[in-house]
Amino acid sequence: MLSVSDAEAIILNLVQPLDQQRDIEIIDLLAADHRILSTSVTSKLDFPHWDNSAMDGYAVRYEDVQHSREAQPTSLEIIEEIPAGYQPQSTVQPGQAARIFTGAVMPTGADTVVMQEKTRRKNNRVFILTAPQPQEFVRHKGAFYQAEKQLLPRGIKLHPPEIAVLAAAQCAKLSVYRRPCVAIFSSGDELVTPDQPLQPGQIVDSNQYALAALVREAGAEPLLLGIVQDNPDALREAIAYAIAHADLVLSSGGVSVGDYDYIDQILESLGAEIHIRSVAISPGKPLTVATFPGSYSSIYFGLPGNPVSALVTFWRFVQPAIKKLSGLAGGWEPVFLQVRSHHELKSNGQRETYLWGSLQLVDGIYEFHKAGGSHSSGNLINLAQTNALAVLPVGQTLISPAAEVQVLQIS
Repeated sequence: MLSVSDAEAIILNLVQPLDQQRDIEIIDLLAADHRILSTSVTSKLDFPHWDNSAMDGYAVRYEDVQHSREAQPTSLEIIEEIPAGYQPQSTVQPGQAARIFTGAVMPTGADTVVMQEKTRRKNNRVFILTAPQPQEFVRHKGAFYQAEKQLLPRGIKLHPPEIAVLAAAQCAKLSVYRRPCVAIFSSGDELVTPDQPLQPGQIVDSNQYALAALVREAGAEPLLLGIVQDNPDALREAIAYAIAHADLVLSSGGVSVGDYDYIDQILESLGAEIHIRSVAISPGKPLTVATFPGSYSSIYFGLPGNPVSALVTFWRFVQPAIKKLSGLAGGWEPVFLQVRSHHELKSNGQRETYLWGSLQLVDGIYEFHKAGGSHSSGNLINLAQTNALAVLPVGQTLISPAAEVQVLQIS
């Protein structure tokens, strides 16, 4: 049985990112939110595009106003008014100034802007009451970015700030990675869909719906294959179809050792190499991870059937795999925080244990509040409205109230 850290390392080593030549799409900028750049981006524009004013005020020559003071202000002739979006028509000569507004192009001859609060105007003259700093309130062409240099790197997820930068750079079309395809099916003769009448002994298949939502949340496209009966022929057919049509395969279910025995046999009959069979994690011990040779590049994850176990193993192992697969250049690993525990947390210490609850801000400090009720792997109900998992390492059986605890953010 592998440790959690060893299992994570094996999985991330197995996952290869989408190909930056074959696995790309050209999309409109308006559709770019949460997509991942497949190539770095440059621009033909400098930022700023030209020298411009950072303030409403007066564009002046520094040498004309360097000795200004309120008791002896410098008087300058106003030769032009320059709003934003207007090309200056005059050159500022000695003894002259131009009225200028924020973002407007600096006129030739001027090198400094005096903010209007430090001036007094009378007719076509302005009096400078305080000496400015040289080049004060001037944003110089190319000060933020020089044309043809890398603007954004390959492998980043696009959010509103990056989209704003791309829009300003006039990048109307983008090359991004396609969304990975993740096949999902549930296995079990006892399973029914939510719209079917429930008979004695049957269970509603919640896993497929939860996993599909998690896959979409991770930026991939789910391929839903439904419920597969617990027999070797049906399972073999489902797995063969899944690995031929998806980048990654998620199955959940199979409740006995015997079930997993023949799933292993099916995987091996399809040429799979099984890398993981179980992990020292609670909930979620029975985890299978396999890869396939030749033209099949899919990675197979056999998740536990218990609902909480399926979700915990997704958050801990599958979500980082999808992040790497999707083309992200880094930051695949789960995000852990050190916070204060509000409740006493217990474990038997035999496996790395994950307890679900919520992060709450209390007096400026984040606290983990354990969800009430049973923390059974079959109790899906109290997993609702949680946003974090507290982690008790192997060998640690107790975390006292107010003590620090490591938590995994899940939303």
